[in-house]
Amino acid sequence: MKDRYGRSIDYLRISLTDRCNLRCRYCMPNGADFVPHQEILRYEEILRTARAAISLGICNFKVTGGEPLVRRGAVEFVEQLKNLPGCGQVTLTTNGVLLEELALPLARAGLDAVNVSIDALDPARYAAITGHDVLDKVLRGVRASMAAGIRTKLNCVLLASAEPEVVLLAAMAEKWPLDVRFIELMPIGEGSGGGGLSPERARALLLERWPDLHPVNERRGNGPAHYEASERLRGRIGWIDAVSHRFCDQCNRLRLTSTGQLKPCLCYDASVDLRALLRTGASDEALQAAIARAVEQKPAHHCFDKYDEITEHRRMAQIGG
Repeated sequence: MKDRYGRSIDYLRISLTDRCNLRCRYCMPNGADFVPHQEILRYEEILRTARAAISLGICNFKVTGGEPLVRRGAVEFVEQLKNLPGCGQVTLTTNGVLLEELALPLARAGLDAVNVSIDALDPARYAAITGHDVLDKVLRGVRASMAAGIRTKLNCVLLASAEPEVVLLAAMAEKWPLDVRFIELMPIGEGSGGGGLSPERARALLLERWPDLHPVNERRGNGPAHYEASERLRGRIGWIDAVSHRFCDQCNRLRLTSTGQLKPCLCYDASVDLRALLRTGASDEALQAAIARAVEQKPAHHCFDKYDEITEHRRMAQIGG
């Protein structure tokens, strides 16, 4: 489905919950409030939305949270989503805490790929960022994911404290056949105060270790990351630098929050209320029209470089990271 700027919209990020079993300081610090359970979309409501999206050509899905795997029935939901007629890829973003136990069931459910968020490999620094000393468990989850045959990527948010970690994390793509992606800190929620490491500085650090690091024209997922390769790396290094290198002209996504708000753009608080439609007996045609309206409302670009123009002030976990 094309928007008014000619972009093909074929990707929907689905947040299952705003809850999480970690407390990453840039996303969900201690004391965060949560949405009452009755306001969260039921699985059958999400699946109905997905069927409507597929009918419009939006066929690839990312399952997110909060932490999606803390919601009971998440694996079964992935299987039901993947089995919808016309469904393309179903991928998942997780902090990895529950991945060791769930990797094989997720693979059997048909999950195409998983992104594991790891912002540090030093256990003390990891615990300081996340509020929990579970790095070993997360790394076991990464190994379990690869062993289960799931295409696996690591995501690292470029916090100011990430500088000592950048090369260590990238080296995971030397050790294991996976991609490591560095994500520029978004000025949303707890990240609105800044404090990120620039992608340019991070890349300079990597070039000291891998001087032959060079861009490759490869599509390695449904999102906006661009990738680089080195002869010494088994995987790729990815960059998601939405703030400093705006890629809005290639944006192909919508975001469905756990409360049923369909967001055309992360930067703005504008959304289409699908929950109200789903819970008041709306027809499939009305649901399709609402999704099409969200596509029509997609702006030409975000305004993350102009903080006073950003209208979205919720935490990433409330939106769907």
